[in-house]
Amino acid sequence: MGVVLSAQTTDVELVARAREGSQDAFAMLVQRHRRMVWSVCLRITADRHDAEDAVQDALVSVWHHLDSFRGESAFSTWLYRIAANAATAIVRRRRPEPMEELPLPDVSDFAGRLADVDLVQAALAQLPLAFRQALVLRELCDLTYDQIASEQGVGVQTVKSRLHRGRAMLKVVLERASPDREPGDLDASYGPAFTAGAPDRRTSGAG
Repeated sequence: MGVVLSAQTTDVELVARAREGSQDAFAMLVQRHRRMVWSVCLRITADRHDAEDAVQDALVSVWHHLDSFRGESAFSTWLYRIAANAATAIVRRRRPEPMEELPLPDVSDFAGRLADVDLVQAALAQLPLAFRQALVLRELCDLTYDQIASEQGVGVQTVKSRLHRGRAMLKVVLERASPDREPGDLDASYGPAFTAGAPDRRTSGAG
């Protein structure tokens, strides 16, 4: 008698069943992580249509490469890296990539957009792609510096620099767009605004 799939079935068990050809197991994995995959793709592409394409590309890639998941990290970590790669590939194909030496973004287009979530999303769209990907992998997916460095093919110090500069750019956007708010309020709202719409990583599925 086969194993009955349920909400308590771990990702590892679902991956094993999916490798055996169980579409039900794969569908449960997709259902469990789709919100986070969508959030990763949307924040990197900054475009809903591009994000939808990236989600589809990522899920197709996951299905075809399940055998390459070695279990050295959580399945969710492996999945979110694939999603980030899919989103990054679409951005590179469809839009020219800004240089990392760009100055702080012009925030004139953000006038009147006072919702923190909108501000963070709009600000991310102005960042160089490498900064954006690093921030999403760190802030949203909770990857380590070493994991991000491996993903981006750079050293850990470069990752830390990209994160530092990316956060500084986002903070400037928030400060200029919300001049009446105290810096402490902006700092407090940054994290929740960045992760809004994504499931809690602690409850989004077992590794």
